[in-house]
Amino acid sequence: MVKKGLAEVIGTFFLVFIGTGTAVLSGNVVGTLGIGLGFGLAIMVAANTIGQISGAHLNPAVTLAFLVNKRLDVQEFIVYVVGQIIGAILGTGLLRLILGMTDLGVDNLAQTTYQGISTTGAFIIEMTLTAILVFVIMSVTSKKGETSYNGLAIGLTLTMLHFIGVPLTGMSVNPVRSLSPAIFVGGDAMSQLWLYILAPLVGGLIAAVIAKTLLQTEE
Repeated sequence: MVKKGLAEVIGTFFLVFIGTGTAVLSGNVVGTLGIGLGFGLAIMVAANTIGQISGAHLNPAVTLAFLVNKRLDVQEFIVYVVGQIIGAILGTGLLRLILGMTDLGVDNLAQTTYQGISTTGAFIIEMTLTAILVFVIMSVTSKKGETSYNGLAIGLTLTMLHFIGVPLTGMSVNPVRSLSPAIFVGGDAMSQLWLYILAPLVGGLIAAVIAKTLLQTEE
């Protein structure tokens, strides 16, 4: 159990540090595609390293779906989520240290604000994109769908979703991905944090039910 929690710490650190770092430090250069690849490649690396230990959830919405599908128990759920929170805070903390040392702005660190779209629209976007991501994860990690290309499929899905998510909501689809930067940035990011936590969890729950019904992903 401890190893699984530690694996989630390491994997979530990879995801937040590399993905968010790409968005903040290189976003203006690499654009939406580059940001998507930053997150997608990070999750691929995690899936192919610590995935053999914990499954590399790196996201409470994913872990919730696994709980609903009875692929882990409540105790494991808590260990996973705590590990994900710690990993995200460590990743963001290191980024904040780097940004502070170079005297760069941190307004985009959280990416948990939306402009030009209503709160309802932002909620639907985050919920829907999370549901797509979690549905893919539940599918390719099930006994029937599992292949040696799981990490690639998940990474490319996350990359693809950024094409829609970044222009509209900044693209989170992961509660801890939003929680940890918002803690450091504060302001609007903190005031709108509820949406970036609740919407992905709802999306994960929806995906879990659909996958369970259509693909029999329940263990």
